[in-house]
Amino acid sequence: MLLTLTNAPRDYAWGSTTLLAELQGRTPSGAPEAEVWFGDHPGDPAELPDGRTLDEVTGGSLPYLLKLLAAGAPLSIQVHPTRAQAREGYARESALDPADPARNYRDDNHKPELIVALSDTFEALSGLRPVSQTLRLLASFPESAGVAELRRRLGAGTSTDAEAEALRDTIGWLLSGRARAAVADIVAGLAATDAEGFDDALDAIRGIARRNPADPGVVVALLMNFVVLRPGEAIFLRAGLLHAYVSGLGVEIMAASDNVLRGGLTSKHIDVDELLAIVDTRPAEVPVQRRGGAATVYDVPVPDFALRRLEPAGDQTVTVTGPAIVLATAGEVAVSGADARRLPIPVGEAVFATADETRLTLHGHGEVFIAEPGRDGTGR
Repeated sequence: MLLTLTNAPRDYAWGSTTLLAELQGRTPSGAPEAEVWFGDHPGDPAELPDGRTLDEVTGGSLPYLLKLLAAGAPLSIQVHPTRAQAREGYARESALDPADPARNYRDDNHKPELIVALSDTFEALSGLRPVSQTLRLLASFPESAGVAELRRRLGAGTSTDAEAEALRDTIGWLLSGRARAAVADIVAGLAATDAEGFDDALDAIRGIARRNPADPGVVVALLMNFVVLRPGEAIFLRAGLLHAYVSGLGVEIMAASDNVLRGGLTSKHIDVDELLAIVDTRPAEVPVQRRGGAATVYDVPVPDFALRRLEPAGDQTVTVTGPAIVLATAGEVAVSGADARRLPIPVGEAVFATADETRLTLHGHGEVFIAEPGRDGTGR
């Protein structure tokens, strides 16, 4: 069975006022539009034409959540737990009210993510760069007590373990409230900084600082890798990896969870001790997964979800292991299943295929993303 899915954009403050409307070919609402959820997550299940929501069909059993994400401003710096950490944390906080803002764990699941760029550029911060590179960046800053203290805390980076420990201590110091004067010094120095090889990263962080001038997350961002994705390119964000989306439109898929530990650029609760307990501070680049022509299968090393991007041209039949979601992001595309009935998929909307649908035929021309459970998980 195939079912058309729609949903209203979520109005988070960081959302873009134009990107989702432009994708869907409609007049902007004038309000921030951040995400459109295509899934059965209880926070905002997708809507069906008959007035039901998708969770009424699935019983809330989908292991993944597929989204359109439009960032007009930087999201909070954040990290997600492993499944074991989520189970332990959820049990520990079981006595807290679910709406308590100090609650870290909303469920007992992990939340690995994959983001694929749709806009010409999609900017993100992902993982921590080697200390030696950050020290080279800091060498271009005007000398101040705050810059000197940050360099001292980072140390010399003599080994990966030493770097990881120095970065963990530095992040804890920045978020503890004890680094306000140093943060002010470092943010003030951004305007006069010109470090070769860091132009794009510095432009992005200056923009972040204008929005969050006293937030210690600005300096945490200085410690992170800056990544620019082109259309069809993706990064996978594993448990423990510090990250933040900065700007752009993308397709995001994740395990069905709402567990977020924040590390700056937010007015929401930050539990520094819990953040430091789950963040992986070993420096490393996060590899960019390149677009593979008319068909790209993204590398996802978890069983919760799989995602592929296709550019149908005419009729194209694909095998799926459902329950699957087909999301259209360009062109004019329809999909049919076992009964051969064609369902058009307007750009920015989706179709859900129940688990008994194993072969789908795409009709027309455009771009679609197909989400399904991952290999060796509840799917294939």
